[in-house]
Amino acid sequence: MMRIVLLFILSLTPAISMANVYTLPEKGSRLIGEIQEHLVEKGDYFQTISKQYNVGILELMESNPGVDPFLPTPGTKLVIPTQMLLPDVPREGIVLNLPELRLYYFAKNGKDVHVFPVGIGRIGRETPEMVTRIKSRIPNPSWTPPASIRKEHLEERGEVLPRVVQPGPDNPLGKYAMQLSYGDGSYLIHGTNKDFGIGMRVSSGCVRLNPDDIEWLFNQTKYGDPVRVINQTVKISTEPDGRHIIEVHSALSKTELEMQQEKVVSMSSEIVKFISQDDIDSFKANDALLTQNGLPVDIRL
Repeated sequence: MMRIVLLFILSLTPAISMANVYTLPEKGSRLIGEIQEHLVEKGDYFQTISKQYNVGILELMESNPGVDPFLPTPGTKLVIPTQMLLPDVPREGIVLNLPELRLYYFAKNGKDVHVFPVGIGRIGRETPEMVTRIKSRIPNPSWTPPASIRKEHLEERGEVLPRVVQPGPDNPLGKYAMQLSYGDGSYLIHGTNKDFGIGMRVSSGCVRLNPDDIEWLFNQTKYGDPVRVINQTVKISTEPDGRHIIEVHSALSKTELEMQQEKVVSMSSEIVKFISQDDIDSFKANDALLTQNGLPVDIRL
C-alpha cells in the first residue's frame, strides 16, 4: 500500500530539476558541497522538496529518519543531503554509485563535478556493477521491450506492450538515451516520460534521469566516454585538515524480505583499519555505521 500511495503522489508532482554543480576539492580531499536545511511549509512533502533541491527522494528519507515523507509537519527542519564524499574511483566520465542512487559526471574541464539523482533497477532486475563506455547516443529513442518485460507488464497490469514503442510522449525512455557497451548493450542511461522514479529503485535495470538532467548530460558526452557503476555503501576520507570523515548508506536489498530487515554494513579491511585509528571516536563511528543516514560525519576525537 505504501508503494502505491508513493507512486500516486509522485505522479502529481510537476517536473522541476536543476544541476547540482560542485568544484572539485583540493588534492587529497574527497569532500564536496555543503549541508543545507529546508524548513517545511504547509503543502510540502518529500517529493516536491527533493525536486526543489534535485536530490533523490530515498536519500532525502535516509537523511531525515522518522519524518513522514507524505505529511511532514510544518516547521520541521529537514537536512538536505547536498554534501558528500566523492566515490573512491578515478574522477573521469560518468560514475554511478548504486547505494547512493546518485550519478556523478566529472566535467572535461577537470574542475567541476555534476551530481544527479537517478532511478535504478528494482529488486529482481538490478542495475549491475560495471566498468564500461558509452556505445551510442540516441536522441528521440524508440523502445523495444524484451519479451520478459512484455510478459510482466501483461501479468501485472493487464496491458499489452507493443514490440516497439516509437519516440514520443508515450515512450518511457524520454527524449534522450545513451547505450552502454556492457553485456549485450541492453543497458541504457535515459530520460523518462513520467514524473516518478527518480531517486528510487523502479527500473528494469537501466538508469533513469530527470528530463532536464539527461538532456544536459547527453549534450556533454560522446561516444567512448567512460562509465563506472559501483557499489560503495561506505565512503571514507582523511581530509587535508586532519578530519576523518565517513559516509554510510544503506545496502541495496536483494529480496523483498530484506527490505523489511535492519541492514548490517559490510566493511572491507580498509574501512576497519580506518575506524580503528587511535584518533577515531568509536562512538561516532558506530553511530554512523548504525544510522546509515548517507551524510558525511567527522569521527575524529
